[in-house]
Amino acid sequence: MRSLLFALSMLLCPLISAHAQVSVGISINLPGYPELAPIPGYPVYYAPRARTNYFFYDGLYWVYEGDNWYASNWYNGPWQLVSPEDVPLFVLRIPVRYYRRPPVYFRGWNGNAPPHWGEHWGRDWEERRGGWDQWDHRSAPPPAPLPDYQRRYSGDRYPRAPEQQNLIRSQNYRYQPRESVTQQHFGERGNPGASRAAPQPQAPEPRRSLNQREDAFPNQQRQPARHAPPEFGQPVQQMPPSQTTREQRSESQPSQTGGREPHGDRKNDERGQNDR
Repeated sequence: MRSLLFALSMLLCPLISAHAQVSVGISINLPGYPELAPIPGYPVYYAPRARTNYFFYDGLYWVYEGDNWYASNWYNGPWQLVSPEDVPLFVLRIPVRYYRRPPVYFRGWNGNAPPHWGEHWGRDWEERRGGWDQWDHRSAPPPAPLPDYQRRYSGDRYPRAPEQQNLIRSQNYRYQPRESVTQQHFGERGNPGASRAAPQPQAPEPRRSLNQREDAFPNQQRQPARHAPPEFGQPVQQMPPSQTTREQRSESQPSQTGGREPHGDRKNDERGQNDR
């Protein structure tokens, strides 16, 4: 029976990946928020008093039940099935001794070492996740903060609707996950609109000069070039009047003598008549 269940899980797990998680019917039935203790040297918490293999890593709760891994962002579900190919490395590296209900096939394995997942899930999995149990213990990242706000919700107050869970979590938990599977889980069940980029304001169209406006219509007949009006804010330059303009101005304005000829010119005329 165990072999049959394992074969069925291996057939289904590749189809149910982190990118297409579905809710499953497992039930943990915790009376309240579980007691979580850190695993020394690991960025993982475990529940020492739980009756199941219960952990917390990178903002999600993880349960190993029935040869499968499940994840949830609330301590009592609902739970989503995660394929063996998508389980985070630090979850796979949890030592055997921290499994409160270890499966039968864990017997005889070193309690201070991780389970023999390659032996359990086969050579194909081992080739895809090669080197999963080799890491520098000094490079372990810090653990994610515990979502203690969930202590206030138990019994009848526990939110079962995903929309209500997502709203409460978004208001109380600001942690940004590192793992891709956790990011997908938060994106699909968290705030779907948070990842959408806000529309950027469009820059105003730059003002074009008169010549640029004329270039926009090459087939239109252009008028003779004129002096373009000054741009706003620029001082107006006084241009000196041309010679033609000065002559026209002198002809159009009356003389200061009221139209009478100057005395000097009249004397010259009278002198010329006397000479005759």
